[in-house]
Amino acid sequence: MASPQKIRTPITDLFKINHPILLAGMNVAAGPKLAAAVTNAGGMGVIGGVGYTPEMLKDQIAELKEHLTDKNAPFGVDLLLPQVGGSARKTNYDYTKGKLDGLVDIIIESGAKLFVSAVGVPPKHVVDRLHAAGIVYMNMIGHPKHVKKCLELGVDIICAQGGEGGGHTGDVPTTVLIPAVVDLVKGHKSPGQQMVVAKVLTHHHMTTAAVVRFKSFCLSAQPVRSPPEKPAWDK
Repeated sequence: MASPQKIRTPITDLFKINHPILLAGMNVAAGPKLAAAVTNAGGMGVIGGVGYTPEMLKDQIAELKEHLTDKNAPFGVDLLLPQVGGSARKTNYDYTKGKLDGLVDIIIESGAKLFVSAVGVPPKHVVDRLHAAGIVYMNMIGHPKHVKKCLELGVDIICAQGGEGGGHTGDVPTTVLIPAVVDLVKGHKSPGQQMVVAKVLTHHHMTTAAVVRFKSFCLSAQPVRSPPEKPAWDK
């Protein structure tokens, strides 16, 4: 059962959730049961779909829905979409294996409320399809230089992740990244939701949020991890 709302933000209003908490996809480290638990608790559960075929993603979403208390409650899907070919790094890989449009079909058909691009940006036609279906498009970024492309595509929410979050989006510290991103998005509105992309935060608010986020994570139920990882994780 979701606990009563204590903090109201544009995110809680947008998704009609009680708490401004969105689960990171984390692929197999999270999964449909944890995503459902977050949604049931009043946040937004997100499935990490990296490496999935459309059929596999459909099964994962079906499992998530089985565990939802409210079958119409919101959830999201997260994909990795690094640029491949051209000037991109030679080590970049197409995690969708050419099936991005099929994955988007499943995301739309399933009734997902949020799409997250955790690495890279989606093609414009994908963003247009998502918006036409009423799905919010969020992009994770790790460097201020990534902001411009997201805005040009029509991003609704920018998730700025500092290097402390594992480094897979870059090595810019959160305390440097957030103020820079806030300045870059100031005044912009998303075409899909017509809401301001970011709200200006003071350094005090930002530091407090980081501390609360860390404490909440440490006190939360442990996500699914392989047995060899657990001893080191628990120290």
